[in-house]
Amino acid sequence: MISTAFAAAAEHGAAVAEHAAHHGPFYTEAHFWVDVAFILVVALAYRPVSRAIAAGLDARAAKIKSRLDEAHRLREEAQELLATYQRKQRDAMKEAEEIIAHAKSEAERLAVQAAKDLEVSMKRREQMAIDRIAQAEAQALKEVRNLAVDVAIGAAQKVIGESLSAAQTGSLVDNAIKALPGQLH
Repeated sequence: MISTAFAAAAEHGAAVAEHAAHHGPFYTEAHFWVDVAFILVVALAYRPVSRAIAAGLDARAAKIKSRLDEAHRLREEAQELLATYQRKQRDAMKEAEEIIAHAKSEAERLAVQAAKDLEVSMKRREQMAIDRIAQAEAQALKEVRNLAVDVAIGAAQKVIGESLSAAQTGSLVDNAIKALPGQLH
């Protein structure tokens, strides 16, 4: 832009020089002083304007750089969070697998223990049944013996009652009563 302004000014200066040859020296013309003033204004304004433009561009670049840095920092934080959550997920999955494995082994152990307990219970019930059967047999034998004794006593009473006289029966009862204290001790 500035180079085109200088080119335009040079072109205008050439036109003024040609015109000055017809009218007198160039510094007496108003166009010359307008051109000089324009060049001075442009030259004097170039440095502050370029500094302002550069400062604005620098500020914008700094703002863009800070945004890029912030985006980079946020991306790194997001990646760290992602890695943390993935690690937590892996740990949770590992812990869940350990819990499942422990539960399976515990279930197997409980099944084995239940089988042992059932076997012990069945043996105990079998022994109780055998004991009951033995008690029932003993009770039946006792009842049979008692019945046999009762039958034998009844038969003996009948035989003795029919074959012995009353005096002999009384004598047997007296002897049995006398022998009773010796049999009880």
